[in-house]
Amino acid sequence: MMVQYQEIKSQYPDTLLMFRLGDFYELFLDDAKVASEVLEITLTGRDAGEQGRVPMCGVPYHSVEQYLNRLIDKGYSVAICEQTEDPRQAKGLVRREVVRVVTPGTALPDTGADNRYLACLAQYAETFGLCFADVGTGEVYTEEFDVLAECVQELVSWQPVELLIYDDTWDKLQGTGLRQWEEEIHPALTRRTRGRASREEAIATVLSQYSIPDLTPLDLQESLAAAEALGTVLRYVAETQQLSLNHFRHPSRIRQRQTMQLDKNVLTQLEVLESVRTRRQTKSLYGLLHRTKTAMGSRLLKRWLERPLLNIPDIVRRQEAVEAFVDNFFLRNHVQTALGEVYDLERLLGRVCFASANARDLQAIARSLLQVPEVMGMLAGESVPLFTALLEGLPDVSALAEEIERTLAEELPASVKDGGIIREGVDAALDELRHLSQSGKTWLAELESRERAATGIKNLKVGYNKVFGYYIEVSKGNVPLVPSHYERRQTLAQAERYVLPELKEYEAKILNAEENATQREYELFVQLREGVRRRLADLQQIADTLAQIDVLCAFATVSVEGRYVRPTMDEKRGIAITAGRHPVVEAQMKGRFVPNDILLDKDRQLLLITGPNMAGKSTFMRQTALIVLLAHIGCFVPAASAKVGVVDRIFTRIGASDDLTAGQSTFMVEMVELAQVLLQATERSLVLLDEIGRGTSTYDGLSIAEAVLERLSEPNAPLTLFATHYHELTETAKTMAGVVNASVLVQEEGDNIAFLHTVVNRPANQSYGIQVARLAGVPQGIIQRAQELLQIREDSGTGVFRHQGSLGLVEAAPALDEGKPALDEGHPALYEGHPAASAQDADILELLNKMAALNVMNMTPIEALNELYHLAERAKGVMDWDKFK
Repeated sequence: MMVQYQEIKSQYPDTLLMFRLGDFYELFLDDAKVASEVLEITLTGRDAGEQGRVPMCGVPYHSVEQYLNRLIDKGYSVAICEQTEDPRQAKGLVRREVVRVVTPGTALPDTGADNRYLACLAQYAETFGLCFADVGTGEVYTEEFDVLAECVQELVSWQPVELLIYDDTWDKLQGTGLRQWEEEIHPALTRRTRGRASREEAIATVLSQYSIPDLTPLDLQESLAAAEALGTVLRYVAETQQLSLNHFRHPSRIRQRQTMQLDKNVLTQLEVLESVRTRRQTKSLYGLLHRTKTAMGSRLLKRWLERPLLNIPDIVRRQEAVEAFVDNFFLRNHVQTALGEVYDLERLLGRVCFASANARDLQAIARSLLQVPEVMGMLAGESVPLFTALLEGLPDVSALAEEIERTLAEELPASVKDGGIIREGVDAALDELRHLSQSGKTWLAELESRERAATGIKNLKVGYNKVFGYYIEVSKGNVPLVPSHYERRQTLAQAERYVLPELKEYEAKILNAEENATQREYELFVQLREGVRRRLADLQQIADTLAQIDVLCAFATVSVEGRYVRPTMDEKRGIAITAGRHPVVEAQMKGRFVPNDILLDKDRQLLLITGPNMAGKSTFMRQTALIVLLAHIGCFVPAASAKVGVVDRIFTRIGASDDLTAGQSTFMVEMVELAQVLLQATERSLVLLDEIGRGTSTYDGLSIAEAVLERLSEPNAPLTLFATHYHELTETAKTMAGVVNASVLVQEEGDNIAFLHTVVNRPANQSYGIQVARLAGVPQGIIQRAQELLQIREDSGTGVFRHQGSLGLVEAAPALDEGKPALDEGHPALYEGHPAASAQDADILELLNKMAALNVMNMTPIEALNELYHLAERAKGVMDWDKFK
């Protein structure tokens, strides 16, 4: 047996081999050591002849799936080796073969609303193709890229559990970030060696899978890299599962023309799918909207969030459906109650196609389908175009559901090969075999009673085991009472076992009847499962329909509970929101959120937002983007009113973090993301920029921020929310068309401040850095010293305040040498000794000295304004500003 094991293991060196022995799957040698640790089961040993005692461990065959999933979740691949002949009929060693290889990307999980994607990255000439497939649900997505970095970014954002990649492509990925991602996330990496015909075979597989003459019907005729990636995935799944892939759907393009593209940065920084802090779905937009009743609806909700619609008629159709559920509580409640009885049809159908579905799975399919007429009947009474479209052409599968219910027993075992799964009255032959088996058991009971009376042995009993069959067991003390015609078969410590000729004769009838009945039940079950598989396309259509209804109901539930309104979608460029709220933050604050208005259009295309940290600038920006996102997926929005022009993309540059594994600093990450915004954003885009330039020196950062501000204020630039601590920019903004200063109100109470979270159309007058530091818990000694330093510098005028950091603490320029003005050395002709010095220097120094002597803190506002006016007039007379424009 160990020779057989090692021969099979040599064909699957990179997998754990589960070797069927009777009622157990056993693992040996190093595989056993790994499995015992991961599964937390006992590691034992077995004598293997010349090899000595080898490590082994095992799991029961009837519960193998739960153990299998635990191994897969740890990134292991497992080969399932079955006994492919009846041990009772085998001559010598039982024949065994690997019937299935389960990998992280091909596993069929029992539960879980999240997709598990198997991915492939392929290259054709200078283009790169991606394919993602969820083997359990049959979803398939493809795309092609001209730039490898974009392809890698898309791949990483999907977070596949397994990646197929050819060796020659893998060698080109150094420095792209993919290898670092692979080291951090540890998806299963399956390297494939490209044969001479690999590409042609892959494309041929695609044509065969979808029964098409060329790639035109799949929109892949000009995307051969994507076609190769798709074909590679199909071949890999077919090789490992050794079954047809009938449930695989036609591939969808990732970058569809009618959907908004949201990259990983946007999804992360807006916390669309998960919280940045906890990396969990709670406290994210998805977590808020996740009021679906089915796993199918949960997955569809995530896809809608990742790919919002751009086509207004499609958006409006969703809004109308949501509105119908919002306006009719009873409709929404009854539909959701029915959907609560629907199982995960997509995954169940995947198991049907892989012939791994058991009787409980078919029962779950039937009970799900029985809810369809009720749901459709309720929607049929609503004059909603989307409901009408979903109901039209929906197949009638009630007969299939009734057949399953009529065929399968009420209480079902986990195994389909141990009997007890088919109702009585379904099949006459089965009923006859069952009757024969049952009558045999009655005869055995009568035999036991008769022999007890005849022998006088009250504890005599009829038993059974697989070695001796049926026998009569008598305790040691009653052996003298045993009749002479009893034939001894086995001696135990406390009993003797005997057989009778008539018992052995009847045994064959009973055992054959039970075995034949079990076999007949399995045949009937396979026929039933095959009937389900033949209706696969119809059942997938029903699953899609139920998922859409589920998500629309969830939108309505959240909209009602959150007092959301239906937004108006507009072809014109612009965003007008009255009393908008951040949906996730509001839900956590339970009604204490402060709403704000926002208006962006051709005359107000950029909002420059100033104000202290913690006042709510980032929340205001994010809530605007999330309201726009909600509007584009067809959901109602948290506002008093909202009018949203179609936005083709959302870009964000909020916060920063080092990417040390890729050798990138905070500032480099910031600049890379900024470059993406400036290169890809259109006038139809929405851009969120927060603290641009803060990752470098003050003057560099300010210069970059001002240059970006100028670029985004140009005609046909994107709609932009630009938050900054560079208060110098507020003066620049006043001279720019389409740029509006805004700030978040702060209430001052002595040395303390209170954040009002209200956005107004004027710049902030200071950053309140020291006050924010106090609120953040900075020790009082530090706060007092910071106030002293601030007062000294403001009073003396001997330093130039360059930057206000994250807490607003100041950084003063080095003290100036005597006789040199308080201006940057970068300006020409401003201090003695400079080659460009002129006769103006004395006047300039006089002006600067006068400015330095001012004590602004002791002036009234009117006095300060008058003094500033005189200084400005004096400066005009002294300086020739045309030189410095």
